[in-house]
Amino acid sequence: MEISQKRKVNLSVLETALGVKFKDITLLNQALTHTSYANEYKGIIFHNERLEFLGDAVLELASSTYLYNHFNQMPEGELTKARASVVCEASLAKLARKLHVGEYLLLGKGERLTGGENRSSILADAFESIIGAIYLDQGWNTAYNYVLDKLNEEFIAVEHGYNLKDYKTILQEVVQGKGQHVEYKLLSEEGPDHAKIFEFAVEVNGKIDGVGKGTTKKEAEQHAAFAALKKYGIEK
Repeated sequence: MEISQKRKVNLSVLETALGVKFKDITLLNQALTHTSYANEYKGIIFHNERLEFLGDAVLELASSTYLYNHFNQMPEGELTKARASVVCEASLAKLARKLHVGEYLLLGKGERLTGGENRSSILADAFESIIGAIYLDQGWNTAYNYVLDKLNEEFIAVEHGYNLKDYKTILQEVVQGKGQHVEYKLLSEEGPDHAKIFEFAVEVNGKIDGVGKGTTKKEAEQHAAFAALKKYGIEK
């Protein structure tokens, strides 16, 4: 499929957000092409499933290498759990949302109408595909460093043992230790029923200490709790 000039301009905006200038822009375009779009397109077009396969392998090797080198005393079982928490769907989807990847996805009409650009599984797969595209376009070293940079918060969580806990639990422990009270409040919800985006605030002793968004209330609360932990400097 030939990429239109308008699409190239849009992809250049995404390149800036990603922090990567592609030598072959068609790789990035393919990484953002969902199978539903390819199935509806009249002509030959490559979707992102093969890049997703490759990106998944790059993510696994990059995170495994980092964990192996930085946690010398961690046994194999805990390394496996840590890696799973770092490259889980929630982490990858969160990164994709932060980079506004959903705005650039090519989706079939059905997926678009049902909010596919906000669906965590589709966003996580797209992020894996982008990693695969970066690897093909710029090689292992660039892809490795990119993964470490984007997953930095997840690696910090592993360092402090947070990867086996959820952020709400961690915040609750911190707040209780200070004799304080924590409460979550819904700030807004947008979008149709099948593609809601929720925004929650977490209040500690009646004061907002963090705000987060997500496609479920639980996810939004987790993001709010993490924002509060960042404010406290605990994740560092």
